[in-house]
Formats: sequence, C-alpha cells, structure tokens
Amino acid sequence: MAYQEIQLERGEHGIATLWLNRPEKNNAFNAGVISELIAALAEIKQDPSIRLVVLRGRGKHFSAGADLGWMKASAQLDYEANLADSHELGELMHQLYHLPQPTLAVVQGAAFGGAVGLIACCDMAIGAEDAVICLSEVRIGLAPAVISPFVVKALGQRAARRYALTAERFSGSQAAKLGLLAESYPAAELEQALNHWLDNLRQNSPQAMVATKQLLIEVAEGKIDAETRAKTEQTIAALRVSPEGQEGLNSFFDKRSPSWQETR
Repeated sequence: MAYQEIQLERGEHGIATLWLNRPEKNNAFNAGVISELIAALAEIKQDPSIRLVVLRGRGKHFSAGADLGWMKASAQLDYEANLADSHELGELMHQLYHLPQPTLAVVQGAAFGGAVGLIACCDMAIGAEDAVICLSEVRIGLAPAVISPFVVKALGQRAARRYALTAERFSGSQAAKLGLLAESYPAAELEQALNHWLDNLRQNSPQAMVATKQLLIEVAEGKIDAETRAKTEQTIAALRVSPEGQEGLNSFFDKRSPSWQETR
C-alpha cells in the first residue's frame, strides 16, 4: 500500500520503523493518518519477517495530537458520526496494543492528547528528557476517553487522574519517573540510546517475544475488552456534541477562553 501520511520502513534484522510523516503539521493526526496506521499495522501483523516495530515522528515533534482541521470537522458532526469517528481511533489503539510484534515508541518534542495514547499502547517507550507531554483534552471540554484504558495501564490510576484532570504538561524526565517512558535521555543522545535498545532486543528470540507479549497481556490485571472500548468511544462522541464540548472546541478554534474560564 502507498501511504501518504505515514511511512513504513523495513530495516535490517527484521526491524520496521513506522513513521508519523506530517512534520509540517507537527505530526498531528487526522482520519487519514488513523486509517493509514491501521492499514500499516495490519500489514506488519501479516509479515513474519518483521520482528520488532519502532514508532516515531518525523521532524521536531513526536505528535501534537489531533489535527486542528480534523477537530473542527468533528465538532460539526452529530453523535452517530462522532461515534463512528471515535471507533476508528479506538481500532487504532486496539490494534497497536495487541500487535503481535514488540513495539517501541521514541518520543521527542511534543506528545499531546491522542499521541500519549500511542505511546501508552506500545510495549516500551523511550524519549528525550526535554520532551513535553500533555493530556490536554479537558482544556477544550473533552476527555482522553478512547486512550484512557491504555494511559491508566501505563501511568497508573493516580497519575492518570492527575494529568488527565489538570492537563498539566510534564517532561520526558517526569514521564520516565511515572512509567510512561522506560527511560529518558538528553535529546542529543536519543539516537544512540535507540540503537542500544535495538541491539539488545535483537538478541532475543522473535517467537519468544511474541509469545511473552501475548502472555503478559492475558495475565495482566483487568481486560481492555469490548465493553470498555465501547464505553470510551461513546464518551468522546457524546462530549464532542455536548454544549460544553462544542463551546470548548469553538473557543479553541476562535482563540478565546471557554465560558467556564470566564466565569471563574
């Protein structure tokens, strides 16, 4: 498949790199990006020569989250259309989390909103110490709904509540302390660190890593099941069409404060 918004590179030793490839948009994702990522994951899943997948963003940022144009279009959709839209994002997170091959995210620059979900869905993640990470949805009247089960698993319940409710920005260094990142490094050393991780992972049996990943998903406390997934998709769709969600989105697009900030 010819991809327009992403790139799938097959490298040596069975290592594939899945690139978010919209650097001019800070790798913000839209319906096209989501669709292409789902297709790429299906391609990877069926390719036995791929033993490890690295998820990265071209340019300065890993991903700024949702594309503004896509968000603006979503704000005009009714509940059913928003539910279908959020279902696609849910499908992406599900497929990435359950991909048979091990996954490693590499984070630099900004990782906002849904991008945090992509990181949380990967088995491992490393990043720059000065990366800036934010669950920003509540600032515009929404919730990190579809990504929430994965974020809670990665951050833990208490930290997830804090950062989802406050929309505080936190650094790559803090993300490593919280467990979202396995390790953080000075930005200039990130590539060297990645090579070290890949060299280490290459020493392991591909079949054993696939089996181990599946086992750990099955024995983990709690299931990210169909009921939970449906709830997350319904939550974001309902918020987008709600009066407060519309106010949050419109104020964001109009570059003004939302009404709940003006009444403080």
